[in-house]
Order: sequence, then structure tokens, then C-alpha cells
Amino acid sequence: MPSQDDVRRIASRLPGAIEGEGRFGFSVPVKGKAKGFLWEWAERAHPKKPKVLNPGVLAVVVPHLGVKEMWLNSGVPGLFTEPHYDGYAAVLVRLEEVPPDVLEDLVIEAWRCKAPKEAVKAFDEASEPRA
Repeated sequence: MPSQDDVRRIASRLPGAIEGEGRFGFSVPVKGKAKGFLWEWAERAHPKKPKVLNPGVLAVVVPHLGVKEMWLNSGVPGLFTEPHYDGYAAVLVRLEEVPPDVLEDLVIEAWRCKAPKEAVKAFDEASEPRA
């Protein structure tokens, strides 16, 4: 069962990934501004009360709505959405249910959505198998 520590381990390999303060999440600096690519989900547990942070669920950015639909229809356990995210390219991920390899793919894909092109290129070059 993946945890926030697993997310930290994955994000620590991504150039420029910065963990937020006060609320679990990660961003990457782009032209001097932090661009969030995943964060702890704020759940509306009761319709008349404020949202509460749910440390077991992350909102994870995806490249576009078509990719979001692909993930949601993939049958992978732990992926879902809610009306607040309608029209927004992100999926919600239940850490206790999602397979670890899928979590890694999602975190890296989310970082790619926000990271500067130079950082993505450097990451890809460092990740290529050497002949």
C-alpha cells in the first residue's frame, strides 16, 4: 500500500520538485512561480461544513481531459474524480488502493505537465538506459 512517503521518494528524483509546507503536495518552479502538480485532497465530508484534508487521497495533474478519462476508465483501483474536478485535468488517487507502479507513473506524468522543458529533457536523458 503506497503512502505519502512513497510519493516523497518518487518526487525526490524529479528535478526541481519542491514539497509544500502546511499541506502535503509538490510543485515545480517555472519562471519564478511554483506550479503545483499534486496535492492532498480537501474533501467535503459534510455538505454544510468546511472541507477537510484527506491525507489518504491525492489530486494528481494529468496532461489533458482525454488522459483523465483514460485513467478513470482504465479499471485501475483507487482512481476517481468528484464534481469539483469536472473540467479540470486531474485525477484523485486513493493511496491505499492504487498499485505502486501506477502511482509512480502518475507522479512522474504530473511533474512532466508542469516542469520546464529543460528539466524534462534532463530527466529523460538521465533515465535512458546506457548502451
